[in-house]
Amino acid sequence: MSKYLVLIFQDEAAKQSDGEAMSAPYQEFQQRRGASLLNGAALQPPSTATSIRRDGAGGFSVTDGPFAESKETLGGYYLIEAGDLDEALEIAKEVPAGIGVEVRPVRMVS
Repeated sequence: MSKYLVLIFQDEAAKQSDGEAMSAPYQEFQQRRGASLLNGAALQPPSTATSIRRDGAGGFSVTDGPFAESKETLGGYYLIEAGDLDEALEIAKEVPAGIGVEVRPVRMVS
């Protein structure tokens, strides 16, 4: 079995206005796919993010907010286990995300 990270993207305005309404669909997803879910969490709003970038001179630049300003924000994640990418995509299609999800294989270090 392989591990995949499912990044959940949402419209931040919609998330703040009906955050509680999304709870039931996510609970249903977690009950339905619980055997494949290794971990997951919702994230605080982008306004709480802090970005760190290398400044090219050996130091760092620290700024408030996410890397990119966009209507699409990273709202949470699931770490899942699946037999292959096709199975991971089928699981990810069931995530009740407002905008969509991104699925990435987790690089395993041996």
